[in-house]
Amino acid sequence: MDRHELTRRAFLAAATTTAALGSAAIAQTPNTAKVVPRKISPNEKVNVAAIGAGGKGLGDIMSVHKLGHNVVALCDVDWDRCAEAFYRLPDAKRFKDYRNMLEQMPEIDAVTISTPDHTHAPAAYMAMKLGKHVYVQKPLTHTVAEARLLTVTAKETGVMTQMGNQGHCGNGVRTLCEMIWSSAIGAVREVHIWTHRPVWDNQGMTEPLPPMVTPENLDWDRWIGTAPWRPYNKKLAPHDWRAWQDFGSGCLGDMACHIMDPAYWALKLYEASDFTVEVVEQRGRNDQTFPIMTTIKYAFPARGDMPPVDVYWYDGHWPDPVTGEKTYNRPKRPESIPQDEVLGDKDLNGSLFIGNKAMLTAGEYGGEPRLVPSALMKDYTMPPETIERIPDENPYFDWLRGITEGKVPCSNFSYSGPFTEMVQFGNLAVKSGQKLHWDNVNGVVTNVPNPKEIVSKEYRKGWELPC
Repeated sequence: MDRHELTRRAFLAAATTTAALGSAAIAQTPNTAKVVPRKISPNEKVNVAAIGAGGKGLGDIMSVHKLGHNVVALCDVDWDRCAEAFYRLPDAKRFKDYRNMLEQMPEIDAVTISTPDHTHAPAAYMAMKLGKHVYVQKPLTHTVAEARLLTVTAKETGVMTQMGNQGHCGNGVRTLCEMIWSSAIGAVREVHIWTHRPVWDNQGMTEPLPPMVTPENLDWDRWIGTAPWRPYNKKLAPHDWRAWQDFGSGCLGDMACHIMDPAYWALKLYEASDFTVEVVEQRGRNDQTFPIMTTIKYAFPARGDMPPVDVYWYDGHWPDPVTGEKTYNRPKRPESIPQDEVLGDKDLNGSLFIGNKAMLTAGEYGGEPRLVPSALMKDYTMPPETIERIPDENPYFDWLRGITEGKVPCSNFSYSGPFTEMVQFGNLAVKSGQKLHWDNVNGVVTNVPNPKEIVSKEYRKGWELPC
């Protein structure tokens, strides 16, 4: 099996791009791709296609449709799963292979990509190289190397990009940033972030699954795509692929792009020149699936006037040996916070920022940021709004406005690319069990003998990224 080189030229070019791009728009550079984006006026409708039109893909493409734009094509390897999209959008052309769709329909201006994680980068890379604007579901990519490649490609081609971490368009995360930047809790040196995921089966499974008969409606070869070939099993598709390392990114990939975003933005973690990630505790690590429980620690150095900070991630659960009830992996509750006070979103997903003056908690998307204990909110005055709000907190509007008006979307790849890179670097520690050190400027793992291999993966022959 050939190892995809990411193209050495592309990866080295990516490595020169500092991760300290922040949330501001990056300067547009001349497009060296073969095709440039079609110029679209504010009064025009954008011609949008869906790569993945069932499940989350249906919600994504219908959100575009509801904003009044043209849905011209639908691509999915499972036409039964996307039957509702076909019914609701009868005029859209139908495809099973995104490569054929992009080649045969030059009139497409933009695509939504809502597939399993392992297909995100190849589809987005091809679309951008053809001058198509892209909206890609989180996590942006399956590997660290892919994240850096897409960041550079977006800058190179000048297309409008957005990752589907919708909370980044929300008001809550903006309020949270304003609270921290106004020193509501003082200097932050510790953050705890947790999720109740997984809500799918099979994490901790150590062996490949036995073959099953592939459903007639499913094109299994195209579903496998870039991943190593294996026979169909219903525990892989259509839902539980997140548990499997070849296709998904586990709990981190599913939820960190939401719950970790407030810490990444508010603490300016994108400005870190380097950082380390290590496993604190883990249950069920293996080479097939993600563990049933993981606690990891990111350690970031000082950034500007912000001190070094440790960011802890908690996921997973396990059954009580007696009652069978789930025990969830959670940070230790500070003694000063009463037991009846909710942290995060009813303890399902959330974050806790510990400053030298006070503490702050927020929900899944940075929602309801508040000081804890709650008594501190009685006399607290919210800081003035200094960050622009997105109309209706709508990520699809934000992306499409970028296409028609040139206003760069807030979770464009100059922000979400480095962010995804950080998230997926955590998964490298989860899968390997090693403590890893990341040079965030040059894009290199500095403490392993095979740095390029560890950030990339093997691609199935014939499904390499187009370069």
